[in-house]
Amino acid sequence: MTEFVPAEIPDGKTEIHGNIYMGDGKGGFQPIETIKPQHLLEDEVVRKVLGYSIALSEQMARFKGHTFEDISDHEAVLEQEYDTTLGGAKGNKTLETVDGLFRIRVQVADHIDFGPELQIAKGLFDECLTEWAADARSELRSLVTNAFQTDKTGNINRSRIFMLLRQDSDDQRWQEGQRAIRDAMRVVSSKTYVRCYRRATHDAQWEPVVLDMARV
Repeated sequence: MTEFVPAEIPDGKTEIHGNIYMGDGKGGFQPIETIKPQHLLEDEVVRKVLGYSIALSEQMARFKGHTFEDISDHEAVLEQEYDTTLGGAKGNKTLETVDGLFRIRVQVADHIDFGPELQIAKGLFDECLTEWAADARSELRSLVTNAFQTDKTGNINRSRIFMLLRQDSDDQRWQEGQRAIRDAMRVVSSKTYVRCYRRATHDAQWEPVVLDMARV
């Protein structure tokens, strides 16, 4: 097995007029002999870990690039052979080994934002609640109120908006409000995810190959 080589991290030491200095965190320098041993040890540990983490990050970036390239090459062969494309809606696709023990799943997730029609929707929902008054369920009133609130960065909670689309009503204004929400949706970006899975036998549960350090 090839040894994992860390990235080169500068040791932070600078020679000035024959003396060794290190940065003081404020843009200046301090003589190395004035730095406490435990702080020098901490510096060494951080640089060592960062060396490996940067190398791992670069390796994962190369892995991601090679993965998309390999899948694209496979798709190109199929398109040439069958004059069609691989996958389902939005480019989602699943590839498996012949023995059914390994799987790659490619999923495309859209990032949705909302246009000015959203304010029209809010007005229509508010009209409904005002007219229904006491007949309106408290949880429904709370849902409408919370759905259009923004967080600290000014973003709408999309899951709450989508919950309004699942609430049925015979009121024409409510239905028009739901239509306004759908018209307000804008796909502003898409991101493609590749997830790898494996299992010991053909009837076992699929287990993800974890690439998230926090979950390993």
